[in-house]
Amino acid sequence: MLSGVNATRMELLRLRKRVALASRGHRLLSEKRDEISRQLIQIARHIQPLRKRVEAELLETCRRFMLARATMEPEDIKAALEVPTKKFSLALEFATIMNVKVPRLTKEISGEIICYGYATTSGEMDVALLALERAFDLLIELAEKEKQARLLATELNMTRRRVNVLEHVVIPELHETIRFIGAKLGEAERDNTSRLMKITDIIRA
Repeated sequence: MLSGVNATRMELLRLRKRVALASRGHRLLSEKRDEISRQLIQIARHIQPLRKRVEAELLETCRRFMLARATMEPEDIKAALEVPTKKFSLALEFATIMNVKVPRLTKEISGEIICYGYATTSGEMDVALLALERAFDLLIELAEKEKQARLLATELNMTRRRVNVLEHVVIPELHETIRFIGAKLGEAERDNTSRLMKITDIIRA
């Protein structure tokens, strides 16, 4: 591989500049990798308890709806939920974490989730709908955090690969080529010195 390298001082200077650039890139990418790891750990710490809360709220919602069904007539349940009065919209924005675009979800909710009369409905229906509302809010937050975590994890893997390539392939190969050129230049310099000494001896003779 090194046999085709031009063993010149210009090439040596060019390779030394490349080593300096690669070393700087390695340092910057290492800092980026460490910061992404820190951000990812922070997000992951929020995800686990948040997921548990979502699961608990969804279980509570299902339980309350089952109780509501047991205490209400099917036609009353249908009539109570037939005309929604709560409106929901979701806005998607992006923030940047270490040059990684991550989503930020903003919800806009208007109206009341309880939109029926109380004559033919049970209190369990009220509790079930309020539990569903809480679970929905938590689901949006969980979706945002999990998407952020996936994007950061993907970027972290890419950054790690780049750091490893620079550290274990690019920089060592550049150093090896520099040593090779240095050895060739030293050998050529010694040959030139030997020839000059022989010429000097011939002249003196």
